[in-house]
Amino acid sequence: MLDTNLKNQLQAYLEKLVQPIELAASLDDSAKSAELEELLTEIASLSDKIILVRRDDEARKPSFAINRVGTDVSVRFAGIPLGHEFTSLVLALLQVGGHPSKAAAETIEQVRDLDGDFRFETYFSLSCQNCPDVVQALNLMSVLNPRIQHVAIDGALYQGEVEARQVMSVPTVFLNGELFDQGRMSLEQIVAKLDVGASAREAEKIKAKDAFDMLVVGGGPAGAAAAIYAARKGIRTGVVAERFGGQVLDTMSIENFISVSYTEGPKLGTALEQHVHDYDVDVMDLQRAETLVPASDATGGLVEVQLANGATVKSRAVVLSTGARWRQMNVPGENEYRNKGVAYCPHCDGPLFKGKRVAVIGGGNSGVEAAIDLAGLASHVTLIEFDSQLRADDVLQRKLRSLPNVDIIVSAQTTEVLGDGQKVSALVYKDRVGGDMHTLELEGVFVQIGLLPNTEWLKGTLELTPRGEIVIDDRGQTSLQGVFAAGDATTVPYKQIVIAMGAGSTAALAAFDHLIRTSAPTAVAA
Repeated sequence: MLDTNLKNQLQAYLEKLVQPIELAASLDDSAKSAELEELLTEIASLSDKIILVRRDDEARKPSFAINRVGTDVSVRFAGIPLGHEFTSLVLALLQVGGHPSKAAAETIEQVRDLDGDFRFETYFSLSCQNCPDVVQALNLMSVLNPRIQHVAIDGALYQGEVEARQVMSVPTVFLNGELFDQGRMSLEQIVAKLDVGASAREAEKIKAKDAFDMLVVGGGPAGAAAAIYAARKGIRTGVVAERFGGQVLDTMSIENFISVSYTEGPKLGTALEQHVHDYDVDVMDLQRAETLVPASDATGGLVEVQLANGATVKSRAVVLSTGARWRQMNVPGENEYRNKGVAYCPHCDGPLFKGKRVAVIGGGNSGVEAAIDLAGLASHVTLIEFDSQLRADDVLQRKLRSLPNVDIIVSAQTTEVLGDGQKVSALVYKDRVGGDMHTLELEGVFVQIGLLPNTEWLKGTLELTPRGEIVIDDRGQTSLQGVFAAGDATTVPYKQIVIAMGAGSTAALAAFDHLIRTSAPTAVAA
């Protein structure tokens, strides 16, 4: 099942096992059980610290547990964790086998101190780039704390469960049988949600920090570049990020990042964070900025950023790089059926709609690519475009039109999403030429209509365009002295990763130039 190169790599990793582990398989006579047994047999053959046993006492078949021999430490997978989840499997083997995690010591201690019994179930899909972070975080938590249990479930393999529990988006996490959360979550986010006092403790730490020379708000490509360029100047640099990596984390494949033929969003997001941590940068993750206070005599000449947890961060210069998010249709039923048939990530949630009828809203590159991908899973795909023609690249349009189970409707305005209270049942659209209303019976709606800048919190503070973009000049300067901006949240004409990185670098250099022209930096390196 595993090719020679992958086997050799896995064998090298398994040399790091400290304690013996067993793979306890629960199988039946299905082809998938045979496939899982083959995989587990190959893994067990790669290390003398691994034994394979058969225990068919689990209700979910095929499934398997990774147990630390002689202890209660265990991680379980229901399904065959290949694709994006193969890394989750490797990490689970290592961590159950006693290899230490690279998670922050403070976070590890928080997990160990959690009081209560937590039984987590995570539904994932093998094509979901957001799922591994959640699966790996909960697996690690179950290794660190014996009162935490976790099973990762392949939703495509257990569709009966998925339908019974109304799972229409992945990752979806249940805690003690009740819905816990949906979507990408880091270990720190999960722990913060369970540890109710964490936010207040973090706010107190932030309040005690001295003012920065440069504060970057946002941890995407623009923010990471700005932080690195600022730190290299030897000045005191901080980053406030609601989610380090930003929208890059939701991107499946990246093929236009110059000098890198192919990468994936989560991988790039991790690399950005690691690069920032190579420098002396104070990263305050999981912090949402709520108010920007311009420099004045009242603030001591410092710009202030007030956070949702009540803390305030001060700095002599600020670079705003808050990025953007997927634009919503803003029609009746969209919010009601979000994650109940209305989705925004075809790669993540597409496998849950296998054999079903779906629609894609949007005829740009993202929309057409989504329709092409979904056509391989769904029974039928209808692409709906507001304009009179598709805007995607010609090569994508040709591919789309060649697919037999795809319909294309242009000059159509989506007006409502219908459902039965539990899940989507239809979509209503208006013919913009004739004015007629039409209803499409379907089970899924994938929205791909562009981006919306994350700048609502800045309204009334600095100059924004009618679309909410931060107005900047060619140096990244905003309408406020000492405040700069970069990336998808600004008036930069093209929203691309490589452009955001360049813009973040430009803004940081311009902000540094502002600092040295106004007064000497407080902490210039020798």
